[in-house]
Amino acid sequence: MIPFSPPRIDDRTIEEVCAALKSGWITTGPRVRKFEEMLSDYCKVNNVLCVSSNSAGMELMLHWFGVGPGDEVIVPAYTYCATANVVVHCGATPVMVDVKEDFGIDVEAVRRAITPKTKVIMPVDIAGFPCDYDELNQLVREDAVRQLFTPDNEIQRQLGRILLLEDAAHSLGARYHRLPLGTQADLAVFSFHAVKNLTTAEGGAICLNLPHPFDNEALYKQLKIKSLHGQSKDALSKTQAGNWRYDVTEAGYKCNMTDVLAAIGIVELERYDSETLPRRKQIFDAYSNAFRNDPRFQVPIYETAEKQSSYHVYPLRINNITEQQRDEIMQRIFQLEVSVNVHFIPLPMLTFYRNAGYNIQNYPVTYDNFSREISLPVYYNLSDTQVQTVIEAVKKAVTF
Repeated sequence: MIPFSPPRIDDRTIEEVCAALKSGWITTGPRVRKFEEMLSDYCKVNNVLCVSSNSAGMELMLHWFGVGPGDEVIVPAYTYCATANVVVHCGATPVMVDVKEDFGIDVEAVRRAITPKTKVIMPVDIAGFPCDYDELNQLVREDAVRQLFTPDNEIQRQLGRILLLEDAAHSLGARYHRLPLGTQADLAVFSFHAVKNLTTAEGGAICLNLPHPFDNEALYKQLKIKSLHGQSKDALSKTQAGNWRYDVTEAGYKCNMTDVLAAIGIVELERYDSETLPRRKQIFDAYSNAFRNDPRFQVPIYETAEKQSSYHVYPLRINNITEQQRDEIMQRIFQLEVSVNVHFIPLPMLTFYRNAGYNIQNYPVTYDNFSREISLPVYYNLSDTQVQTVIEAVKKAVTF
């Protein structure tokens, strides 16, 4: 069976993790700081904070911005549940909007959804393909939209507009106007979960890109404390002779990354542009070359003049089928010893959100994309022979 998305774990990874274990320092320490600095350089942003997950990072930033009961946060209906769950955790209301055919959030639908309660817009780079950040940035800065914004605290008054918080869980290494993602929104949060292009087993990172007069370096230091129960010193600082005394300045959270996890990320980032992304692009290109001239299939957009994907998920769509037919096709592919997936079941179709009153009929493009989508395997160690096996299995499984 060809797996869907196993992590790349080789001798280099194992050696670095063993070195972290043997160092005697396995929680947040020097390797986390090194990984943050590497990410900062890679994303062309001055300040990056590593955390325990993308979800933790997004929720941390919502709390920092003061999002709470009575507030609204605009999210795409087509995304993983984490995007909306973190809004619910804050006591706020996720306002779902439809997406476009390329899976990105529909900016005009966002415009229609803005109210005086809107505090944050959370675009999601589904499959690693960037959203329309020029249009989103222009939207939140329009005079009419600014006038609708109702700040509830000093941070919100300082920004003076809706916050653009990018859920970049899929998109490390993607490009927008040739610049790496991380600086297109006020804040961007990556994921390093086990199935991501770059993994740390579990983990995430927050890129701080807030405009003047915000001090992103000062905010980095504040968030580092906030992510460790509000404790004024981390464990490494407290080990210095005579430096044991600490304070707790707020009831913070526990979402710091550890050095053991950062060790994996350091190795992965060192070879990300030279090995990981080129191989994933080769696989994307092979799939597209195989399917684009077959009228049964709709290949995804992953490169334009302005945008370049991170090649995280290859979302192939089958033309002129129902959701049930898609599921039957997937079952036939599995029977041919190839693992496939679906990204994702839309939020309004999940029991929690459906019971909260969301209705998938209000998001027709979202449903159309989902009902015909099959995610094909993409990972570094997938061989050319296996890629051809996947292609043959898909074509054989689509029986019309």
